Amino acid sequence: MRHAHLHPHHSVWHDEPEPDYPTLTDSVAVDVCVIGLGGSGLTCIHELLELGVRVAGIDATTVGGGAAGRNGGFLLAGLAAFYHDAVTAIGREQAAAIYRLTIAEIERMAAAMPGVVRQVGSLRIAASAEEIADCAAQLQAMRADDLPVEPYRGPEGEGLLLPTDGAFQPLQRCRLLAEQARRGGALLFTHTPALAIDDTIVRCPQGQIHARHVIVAVDGGLEQLLPELRGVVRTTRLQMLATAPDPERTIPRPVYTRWGYDYWQQLPDGRIALGGCRDRFAADEWEAPAEPSAPVQAALEQILQERIGSRTPIERRWAARVAFHVGSVLPIARQVHSHVWAIGAYNGTGNVIGALCGRAAARAAVRGDVTLMRLLDGTARG
Repeated sequence: MRHAHLHPHHSVWHDEPEPDYPTLTDSVAVDVCVIGLGGSGLTCIHELLELGVRVAGIDATTVGGGAAGRNGGFLLAGLAAFYHDAVTAIGREQAAAIYRLTIAEIERMAAAMPGVVRQVGSLRIAASAEEIADCAAQLQAMRADDLPVEPYRGPEGEGLLLPTDGAFQPLQRCRLLAEQARRGGALLFTHTPALAIDDTIVRCPQGQIHARHVIVAVDGGLEQLLPELRGVVRTTRLQMLATAPDPERTIPRPVYTRWGYDYWQQLPDGRIALGGCRDRFAADEWEAPAEPSAPVQAALEQILQERIGSRTPIERRWAARVAFHVGSVLPIARQVHSHVWAIGAYNGTGNVIGALCGRAAARAAVRGDVTLMRLLDGTARG
């Protein structure tokens, strides 16, 4: 029977059994150790392999076992903040440069995995008159910088069409990246948590990794693994659900609404994946475990029925832990101390910006090139 092997809280993306990777049970020596086998960590590993260094990657759970395999499957250009808000926060030049780089990263992903990525664009749909005005401000700012955007009015409502965005199967991409990295010579270990980072030694329950550089590529829980980031990074929980295939609904592209707090897409097989409502229960979601809660799930069900108009049975409910960069629209992409680099805290939308951070960390650690890292974070030394 379909999905019979799955945990009840697995995401809609978990349609195949977990690939087999070993657990670290010895000591190994490499040039770079990457902690975290999600999208950003695996992109980092690929960049490191292209730079010709020996790489080991570890994950406390499985490949894509964190937010990388439990998110909404959106590929969004730019930062988590809407473009005009990013311009206000960091300036037009930096915001535009990041936006263009993320467009290029989506193109790169689509070219590398055409069966995984769907370049269908995305919608920002206003949920109030105030948000309609904010969409107009975003449209004006993007057009001023020659960024692709169109006003939109359609069955979903009124807002903006972002034509360079897309959708994908995030867990499938992680698994493909991992297998490609293994074939390329990377040593990958799952169910291998990093207990401590002692300078260039990563200590794990049954072994350790000696490396010239360590790159911590986790999102949720980043501040727990690197106490240096406490107060700078804070972890919260995002929740989702997914229906059985709904033949009555046609949702051509991912939808963001209510200031981005609610979001959904319809998968090629007709299932609807819906997430959000974190802001309505924000105090309960900070530092919460990656398990769905009844209040948020009930709110999501209400959106499914009343806003989307679907009464198809719900097949999956799940949650993921993600990190926010306190007081900043930018992610964390920096050297935290000698030989140790950190990337994460993507403010809820890390699929594309996280990949860029992975490339930035690889170049900074191996080549000392912090150009991209300075653009993404602004605090990199070098």
